[in-house]
Order: sequence, then C-alpha cells, then structure tokens
Amino acid sequence: MSRRVLVLEDDYGLRTSLRLVLEQDGYTVAEAADAVTALALVRSEHVDVMLVDLMLGGLDGYTFIRSARPETTAPIIVISARDGSRDVVTALEAGADDYVRKPFDVAEVQARLRAALRRPDIAAHGASDPGTAVVLDSRHGPLVFDPVAATLKRGEEEVHLTHTEFKLLHALTENAGKVMGRGSLLSRVWTDGHFGDDRIVDVHIRRLRTKIEQDPGAPAIVLTIRGLGYRLDLR
Repeated sequence: MSRRVLVLEDDYGLRTSLRLVLEQDGYTVAEAADAVTALALVRSEHVDVMLVDLMLGGLDGYTFIRSARPETTAPIIVISARDGSRDVVTALEAGADDYVRKPFDVAEVQARLRAALRRPDIAAHGASDPGTAVVLDSRHGPLVFDPVAATLKRGEEEVHLTHTEFKLLHALTENAGKVMGRGSLLSRVWTDGHFGDDRIVDVHIRRLRTKIEQDPGAPAIVLTIRGLGYRLDLR
C-alpha cells in the first residue's frame, strides 16, 4: 500500500511540482493550500507524513503543526524559506521532525521522506524474543518500551511517540548506560542527513522527556552529560 503524503504549501506551482515528483515515487498525495484545509485532512484521513510550509495565508505553519501534533504521530517535515536558527528551533518545538530550507533540491526532500518513514532496523531482535521489551522506569507504572511492537506503555496506558521520538528512544535504549554524543544520535536517527544544526537533537530530547520523565525539568531517565551528550539510565 502506498504511503500518503500531505503537502501543505500555498504556492500552487511548488505544490504541484512536489505532487508530481512524489506520485512518481509511488506516494499518494493530498494537497492543501492553507492550514485549515490541511488540519481537516489530518482529522478525517490517514496521513503517513507531512510536508509543511511555514509562511501561509491565514494560520501559519507553526500554528498548523501545534494543532496537528496532538491528532497524529505522523512525521512533519518543514519546507520553508525562513532559515534563521530561531525559526528552526520554534518549528521543532512546535512538533516538527525535520526542517528543509528553501530553495531545496527535490532529491533532498525525497531522502528526508524516506528517513522520516523508516523505522529502526529491528529485524535482528526477532518479534518472538521476550527480552526485546525494555523497562525504562519500574517505579511509576512501570514504563515499558517494546521496539518490535513499536509501543511505549506506562502500565496499561500507551504513550504515543512520533516516528522520530521512536527512533531516538530506540537508539538510546540500545546504548543504555552509555553516553551518546549528538553526532552519534544524528547519524542513527536522521539516517539520510539533516539540515546541519545539531540542536535538532536537543529539541527532540526535550520532547521525549515530556513523555517518559516524571519531572521533565529534572530528568532521571535521559540524562544530559555536559559537553558529551546524553545517557539513558534504566530506573
């Protein structure tokens, strides 16, 4: 079954060009010229990944991302001419997974889509391996991450992760107890490259902490090792 891409872009020519390229790649494409239409599509139809412009008439891309993120875990890739560091961080904090600056090479967008949709290679674990699940925190819940089932549960309640959060947590659990630098996490999670700002890791770590930590402001599971990176400690 083909993957469904939502393209939110108010430039008709660019939106059409993206649709034609993506359809040639085998994707099914839904188009929207404004955030209200795009949000209605997210709420009424299944979407696997989104390409979102920031500068739109009416509601801007930031507002769309904040509104769409509680509705879906689908990856959101920003495509924007706004290239300041603050713009990038704001988009990521709103809930975006990646950021591509305009003007861009179509091949870059294609690579980002492949990376966003790719789950970590977990075949080697074997779906029947009972040791696959990892107890992240036994004190509250407990909090259990199962990469084969692609689930994170606190007790019986599932905690929803975006694709990027899933890949980030999987990389950290595979290296539990070890310090992972930002460069290492970039190469593991953003496998087809990123936009050149390693703060993408910091922003996604902050987002992940809001879902797994009892107190995200005083993390006990994903620790910051100053000057080196991050370490996941099983509790």
